[in-house]
Amino acid sequence: MSKRKIVTMPGDGIGSVVLEQAIRVIKAAGFEAEYVHGDIGWEYWCSEGNPLPQRTIDLISEHKIALFGAITSKPKDEAAAELDPSLRDKGFIYASPIVGLRQHFNLDICIRPCRTYKGNPLNFIKRGVDSTVDEPFVDVAIFRQNTEGLYGGVEWSNPPKQVYDALMTHPKFVKNFGKVPVEELAVSTRIFSRRATERIVRAAFEYARKYSYKSVTVCEKPNVIRETSGMMLMIAKQIQQNDFPEIQLWNTNIDAQMMWLTKNPEDYGVIVAGNMFGDIVSDAFAGLIGGLGFACSAQMSDEGVAVFEPTHGSAPKYADYEVSIVNPVAMIESASMMLDYIGEGAIAARVRGAVATVIEEGKVRTYDMMKMTGRPDVISRGAATTEQMADAIIAKLGKE
Repeated sequence: MSKRKIVTMPGDGIGSVVLEQAIRVIKAAGFEAEYVHGDIGWEYWCSEGNPLPQRTIDLISEHKIALFGAITSKPKDEAAAELDPSLRDKGFIYASPIVGLRQHFNLDICIRPCRTYKGNPLNFIKRGVDSTVDEPFVDVAIFRQNTEGLYGGVEWSNPPKQVYDALMTHPKFVKNFGKVPVEELAVSTRIFSRRATERIVRAAFEYARKYSYKSVTVCEKPNVIRETSGMMLMIAKQIQQNDFPEIQLWNTNIDAQMMWLTKNPEDYGVIVAGNMFGDIVSDAFAGLIGGLGFACSAQMSDEGVAVFEPTHGSAPKYADYEVSIVNPVAMIESASMMLDYIGEGAIAARVRGAVATVIEEGKVRTYDMMKMTGRPDVISRGAATTEQMADAIIAKLGKE
């Protein structure tokens, strides 16, 4: 039988090193695959004017499953300045390649689990009465609508006449912006479709039922953003009442959620939100379990395409270190989510068990787990390298 083919996209910065270590770990756990490299990222923007070449889209179309490392994105003016001189003034406009992937393949379901690792010195703690310390167990899965909302890319600076004329039909626009010169306006849209909203909400409830979570929380802002947030809450109420009556439906505003997640994070189960608020709340919960070095994600379409990536960035300054010091756990956990998705749950469980054991034992810790500033000298002060952390996890695989 031929091996499954996985598209690997290291991307920028630390993406290549964490991806390499994740592949080492899942291979040691017993997963055999053929890995096909996909070009993506800043290098290809600078040299080709396209950070997401068509050849990479073709690879993902063919093989369906991809592991992604990290991406560098910069503001419009900085991106234009770094483009190869031969490509400048030829109409090339930078756009995030990972957002492009999501929209091209309609990777509308994004799942970001945030679960406490026992023994992690970075875990969130609360002070109790009489100087007691409480370390709540966080086990939250954030479902982020991945293709619409503020990340949909429908926006303008100095909007064209037909757009401006349409905006002027809304009385609140006339009142608040009607006297602003059109050339001084920048407009971003927040568009929700019923189909995509129903799909993400239903996926959240199905996940809650499958993994025995007691609640699904809609984390939006329907008291102010009445049409889009309001539609998501309305749909959630309908789906819960009709199909998931045993699961509680909670509703929190995104701003209040930022407070509540540090007061009672253990109370939440599955959270569902639009694109921007899902991004925010997932990073916030990741902070409670140790930061983005522990934050994994999966994004998938209804046509069988799925991309798995850590939610951290490319951290370019660390990529230049002679020996890598970054934490590979988020990438390893993302690869475990891939294994679950393709039916290799037993191998995924072994990997997660090995990761948990290493963290709980506390003998091998990357610089972030030792609460150090990320500098090259952290290794001489006892921090594990990226490779050493992966080695420790691999060593535990035989004991799981």
